[in-house]
Amino acid sequence: MIERIAHPTDFSSEGTASFSHALRLAVEFRCRLDLLHVRSPNSQDNWDSFPHVRETLARWGLLASDASINDMEAQLGVSVRKVEISHQDAVGGVSTFLLTHRPDLVVLATHGPTGLIRWFSGSVSESIAKQTHIPTLFLGPNARPFVDQQSGALGLNNLVVPLARNPSPRRALHTLNVLLDPLKPYIHAFHIGDTAPWILDQAGEPLDVKLRQGPVVETILDAAQSADLIAMPTDGRHGFLDALRGSTTERVLHQADCPLLALPA
Repeated sequence: MIERIAHPTDFSSEGTASFSHALRLAVEFRCRLDLLHVRSPNSQDNWDSFPHVRETLARWGLLASDASINDMEAQLGVSVRKVEISHQDAVGGVSTFLLTHRPDLVVLATHGPTGLIRWFSGSVSESIAKQTHIPTLFLGPNARPFVDQQSGALGLNNLVVPLARNPSPRRALHTLNVLLDPLKPYIHAFHIGDTAPWILDQAGEPLDVKLRQGPVVETILDAAQSADLIAMPTDGRHGFLDALRGSTTERVLHQADCPLLALPA
């Protein structure tokens, strides 16, 4: 069960979809949402630039247009905190917050080398993966959203999960089930290769893992065409995503037809 979501934002229009996903999931799980923005210590505050939560909920028909913050918490069970982090470096500021507050889920937009995707390159991605181990939902520029920005409709029904023996998928699958079990999505697990790993599901039964053949990235992208979400076990530089680093990582995030959920293994 998700109890706290963190959404770093740079106030760009490309981040609107990721904000909608973070807020809609917070409503679904009746949990806390932290909206994060990093500003230079010498700059002015940006409170008016934060996404408008109550206005969005009113547009979705979930809250009256004149509702107060207390109404939002009482009626929807959602508490929202807008956090400005004074730091010279956006990556350092957000990483520090995540390490000290430990949200259950981070929701991020990835919109090119000048946007938030640069936060997760090189040593930064290794630091976050190895030190925080926080599940992260990435929305690439070509991703088909599973939350309608206008109506707030949630359509998270079909997940694809590529599995390998390294990293071990058991912990990642457990995390996935804990996070999304209330939504009851259909999970299509597959392995790229000749022999699938043997894994037990939540009921203690062998998990049905399909076999697929082909190049790793292209096969994942093909499987994602009919999915609402890719859920991928990760283990820093030494796991399944090792084959997806550099330009190939950008291919997955930028070309996938749906968002990607990175699950620490």
